Amino acid sequence: MSKKINIVQSTAVPLDMENVDTDQIIPARFLKATSREGFGENLFRDWRYDSHNQPKKDFILNDPTYSGRILVAAKNFGCGSSREHAAWAIKDYGFDVVVSSFFADIFKSNALNNFLLPVTVSDEFLQKIFRAIAGDPSVELIVSLQDQTLTIPSLGETTHFDISDYKKTCLLNGYDDIDFLLSIKDEIEAFERSRD
Repeated sequence: MSKKINIVQSTAVPLDMENVDTDQIIPARFLKATSREGFGENLFRDWRYDSHNQPKKDFILNDPTYSGRILVAAKNFGCGSSREHAAWAIKDYGFDVVVSSFFADIFKSNALNNFLLPVTVSDEFLQKIFRAIAGDPSVELIVSLQDQTLTIPSLGETTHFDISDYKKTCLLNGYDDIDFLLSIKDEIEAFERSRD
C-alpha cells in the first residue's frame, strides 16, 4: 500500500454528525494492539454493530449506497482523547482523506503523521458536499494535495485548503519524519561540513 498522496478522485461516505470524538471513532477496548493493521474492522464499532455483532442497517458505513476513499464528516471531527489509533482505524478502513469544517488539533496531527489527509473546508462548502452526495451518492470529489484544492466536478465548485509545507512534502513523497531527514541527508552533511 503506497503511502504517497497527491490526487484522490473518489466517491465519498457522508458522516453528517458533529462532534465525533476519538472514542466513537475507535472505542478504547480496541486499543490493546500496537500494530496499525486491523483497526479498520472496528472503526465506529459501536455505531456499526449492535450488541450481537450484527451490522446496524441505518449506519452510513453499512449502507452499500456509499463508498469511496473520502470520508466527509461534520464539524469538530476527532475531538476527545489524543489516541493515534483513531487515525489508524480510518486509514486501515480504506480512507485516504477526511473532510470537515473543523478538526481537533491532535487528531489532525495524528492523521498527517499516518498518511491520512485532513482537508478543512468552510461550513458552507461542507454543506455543498453533503447536498451533492445526498442528491447523487455516485458523485465524485477530487482532492489535489499538490494544488491544495478540493473540487466537486458535478457542481463546478472548488475550494482551497491549507497544509504545512513540511507535511505536504511528506505526503507527496510518502515520507515519515525519518524518511524526510534521510531525503535531505546530503544537505545536512554539507551544512555540518560548513561548520567545521
